[in-house]
Amino acid sequence: CTHYLFIVVVAVNSTLLTINAGDYIFYTDWAWTSFVVFSISQTLMLAVGASYYLTFTGVPGTATYYALIMTVYTWIAKGAWFALGYPYDFIVTPVWLPSAMLLDLAYWATKKNKHSLILFGGVLVGMSLPLFNMVNLITVADPLETAFKYPRPTLPPYMTPIEPQVGKFYNSPVALGAGAGSVLACTFAALGCKLNTW
Repeated sequence: CTHYLFIVVVAVNSTLLTINAGDYIFYTDWAWTSFVVFSISQTLMLAVGASYYLTFTGVPGTATYYALIMTVYTWIAKGAWFALGYPYDFIVTPVWLPSAMLLDLAYWATKKNKHSLILFGGVLVGMSLPLFNMVNLITVADPLETAFKYPRPTLPPYMTPIEPQVGKFYNSPVALGAGAGSVLACTFAALGCKLNTW
């Protein structure tokens, strides 16, 4: 019971942490910085939860199933926000699925080797998620256009659309997110595996 409860708790917290995935474009002045922060947070929550679920069941494919749980939870939560009038884009949420598939592949291809899952799977998730995140970002509507289409006079100051300052912080958010994510995701994948030894 504790194991299944943990899976639900991590999935819910993953959803809460990544609920703004893709909507960092509304932070137009710090879009690239927010992109890296959100990419890393999503990478780590996916790595710890999916590796836990995967090693708990021992069945390749459950990491992808875990990512599907995160996706459905996020759709429900974003649907509630959308119903309140906030223009969320749904297309950005399935970003975890291909990365989770790579985690499953690493586990399956190495004949359920836990250390390979941590090393190879962690690196694959960490390096792929920012890339898939940027592909999704390209498909999202322009944030300024969307914001003016849905005027919200009660928006807090940090959500107020302003002209972006391109290159203000650094020039390659995907590379930075992938580099940091690939290192940290191994640690979190190891944590997810270790949690099965309670």
